[in-house]
Amino acid sequence: MDTIASLFSFITTPVSWVIVQFHSVYGAIFGPDTGWAWGLSIVSLVILIRICLIPLFVKQIKATRAMQTLQPEMKKIQERYKNDKQRQSEEMMKLYKDAGTNPLSSCLPILAQSPFFFALYHVLNSIASNDTVGVINERLLESAQKAHIFGAPLAAKFTDNADKVEALNASLTDVRVVTALMIVLMSLSQFYTQRQLMTKNVDTTVKTPFMQQQKMLMYVFPVIFAVFGINFPVGVLVYWLTTNVWTMGQQMYVIHNNPTPGSKAQAAYLERLVKHVTHHGKTRNRRDRAVVKAIVAKGRDRNEYERKFVNGLNKAGLAAQADGAVIKSDATAAAQAEDGSPATTQTAKRQQPKRQSKSQRQGGAAKAAGEPTSLTKTETPQDDVKPAAAAQKGNAKSGGSTRSRAQSGQRKGPQRPKSPSKK
Repeated sequence: MDTIASLFSFITTPVSWVIVQFHSVYGAIFGPDTGWAWGLSIVSLVILIRICLIPLFVKQIKATRAMQTLQPEMKKIQERYKNDKQRQSEEMMKLYKDAGTNPLSSCLPILAQSPFFFALYHVLNSIASNDTVGVINERLLESAQKAHIFGAPLAAKFTDNADKVEALNASLTDVRVVTALMIVLMSLSQFYTQRQLMTKNVDTTVKTPFMQQQKMLMYVFPVIFAVFGINFPVGVLVYWLTTNVWTMGQQMYVIHNNPTPGSKAQAAYLERLVKHVTHHGKTRNRRDRAVVKAIVAKGRDRNEYERKFVNGLNKAGLAAQADGAVIKSDATAAAQAEDGSPATTQTAKRQQPKRQSKSQRQGGAAKAAGEPTSLTKTETPQDDVKPAAAAQKGNAKSGGSTRSRAQSGQRKGPQRPKSPSKK
């Protein structure tokens, strides 16, 4: 560890300068030789570094999500070119280039802060060895050696012997209790952060080897931190515990406000968004409009949770627009225009037409054409009723046989030939 830390000795001067500046502020409040002044200086160093790494963290999120979507294609390439490793590597690089991502992008925050981590280790190790480093002179060196965090010096380690610990004006029991507690907290925070990512912010609709790798790392990383943690000084444990807590809080914020599509976190987020939109009748801010716009643009490619979101808006009488806005649907607006009262939150149900018989359909067609039908009564003037009835009665008296003969003459079909007359 000392050899690795010496490789980053070029950055020890900036790191020590930042710590000294924070120490001058906290020393005026808590006292220059207290563990609070030096401990909070290290915590402030972590916060400053992580704020500077936020753009890389955003890039890491995008790269991780892009890698999740590429896993099926990567698996196909591996199966297709399993006997040709060079061609497999070329196809993988082409796939990464087309998607605009890189596997190393997901490791950028860790890689970027590793120089600061080793530089801080080098500074604290120099304090334990009673050596000046960077801008920390002899006066500051003596002050840092007097600083204790819950009875453990900043430069003490779990593996230090009793003589070395006594030289720092502390007891071996206090050092090991404090370091063991910090190592456990560091490992638990790392485990919870990884578990939170696996259980809430992973697309459950796609089963890929990437998920298995993440699940394995969830158990491997805490063990690695626990093994290496016994060789870290107390100040470095403070640094690493602080950065783990920062990562956990940062990830909780991302999962709550910008979850991975298809994950359980997205389902919870869209449920909250439906409640807020239906309550206010519109999207609240730019982020919500961007989410609605992305869901509308997907069309039929929406996942299960996004379809539930759109259906929830429709049930509330709202419709999502392509620009991310939410307006009242046409059915609700029409209902409101008809009765003049405010539209309810329930959408108007579609009225199903009643089934008609064949005679009713034919009657409706005849009525549309203006022809009299057997289903409708013809209207006759009252003055024509009596003459028509009298004429009908006269015809009945004069010759019912005539009418029967006329009707018989109107038979349809072929007529039987007359038989020849007998002479």
